[in-house]
Formats: sequence, structure tokens, C-alpha cells
Amino acid sequence: MKGKKDSKKASSNKGINQAQIISRLKEHYPQPWTDLNFENPYQLLVVTILAAQTTDKKVNEISPQFFKKFPTPESVAEAPLEEIEEAIKSVNFYKRKAKLIKECCEFLVKHFGGKVPDSIDQLTKLPGVGRKTANVILVNAFNKPAVVVDTHVKRVSQRLGLSGSNNPDKIEEELSRIFGKEDWTYLSKAMVLFGRYICKAKNPDCANCKLADICPYLEKNKREKR
Repeated sequence: MKGKKDSKKASSNKGINQAQIISRLKEHYPQPWTDLNFENPYQLLVVTILAAQTTDKKVNEISPQFFKKFPTPESVAEAPLEEIEEAIKSVNFYKRKAKLIKECCEFLVKHFGGKVPDSIDQLTKLPGVGRKTANVILVNAFNKPAVVVDTHVKRVSQRLGLSGSNNPDKIEEELSRIFGKEDWTYLSKAMVLFGRYICKAKNPDCANCKLADICPYLEKNKREKR
């Protein structure tokens, strides 16, 4: 029943002009970026794990010292768990994250020679790495086409009528179908930024939004206030 409900909700996206959405997003973010600082796939993997329920700003504050102490997956795999915990203790849920980072690096060393893989199937074999984290790495570390669905992309997708689902995998599937593969990398980066800085959860900046005139969410709010 849930699948049918999601499918019915999502049917409203049939009339969406995806090219128009891309062009409007490019008015905001012609060259989108990620707020997390990293220099290679290993670093992006670690900071993405650290960023769960922690601000990117906080992660960027501690990551330089972390990577100075642990420059490679091998160095993490060989380190005592307590040392990893000490290096990240200022982030939320640091004990859980330290365990995941260590297990992830041990797996990398054992199964991939310490090299972060560049396919969704291999990335999701890593401990603690789901589709969202895997897609973040594919898009930002390897510049490969993938659709990232985090809390910002989920909110924007729902407000723009691109998806009626609450399931990130379902939203990823729908966005992948609506937009051409050549736009996935750009869309993933731009929608995260758009959701973080413009289409915020509370008090979205509709006055400065380049998509406001085609936004079902804004139109619905206007009708409700009449």
C-alpha cells in the first residue's frame, strides 16, 4: 500500500520542465560546491561520516588535525579505537562514528587495498556507507553521475513537486528518471546548496528564489493565506 501511495503522489511530477529547473538553479549556483573540505576520496569518506548530525563547519574545524594524525586508511585501521575517538570527540555521536570510521578503513585495507572504490555497489559494501554517502563520494570525489538525496534534497524535491515520497531511495529513483544522467552531478550539488541556503526548512527565502514562480509549495502557501 505504501508503494502505491508514493507512486500516486509522485505522479504530479509528469508535467515538470526539468530543463527549466536546471536553468533556474544555475542562476543561483552556476558552479556548485560542497561545504565539506577534502583533498581525496578517503578524506571525503571520513568527513561525510563525521558530518551526520553535525555541522559541516564543525567537521571542517577538526578534520585537518585528524588527517594529519591519520593520513591514510591504513593509519586508521592500525590505530586503537580510543585514539580515533579522542581525535573526533567534539562531534556528535563521536564514539559511534569512530567505530564506523575504523571499521570502514579496515574493510578498505582488507578488500580494496586501501583505495576508496568508485562504484555504488562497492561503496555500499563499506561499513556504515549507505546510498546517500556512496552517492556523495561518487559525485564529489569522482565526478561520476549519481543522485544525492539528503535532507535538503528531500525537502526541495517535495516542495517542487518532483516527488511525493518520504523514502530517500524512492526520491533518488524519481529524480534519476526525471532528469537526464548528464545533469545528475550538477543537480546533486546544486540542490543541496539550494536547500541549505535558499529553500530552508524554516523561513525559506522565497523572495530571492529564482524558482518561486514555478514552485507548487509557494503557490499552495499563497492560497492557504487568502
